[in-house]
Amino acid sequence: MEVIYGLIPGMLVLGLVAVGVLFWAARSGQFEDLDGDGQRILMDDDVQDRDPRRFPDAED
Repeated sequence: MEVIYGLIPGMLVLGLVAVGVLFWAARSGQFEDLDGDGQRILMDDDVQDRDPRRFPDAED
């Protein structure tokens, strides 16, 4: 029973730290562009710059 006197304040402090980190991340812009990275990985922007040494049959 005595251990609960240490666990409850410890859990409250840990919960407040987690809420603080969540608010910090929201204010610093971590959640601004959630779909950007998922879309950028699918786009082929670098296909236009084909290196003839790497692709010998590519036309200029």
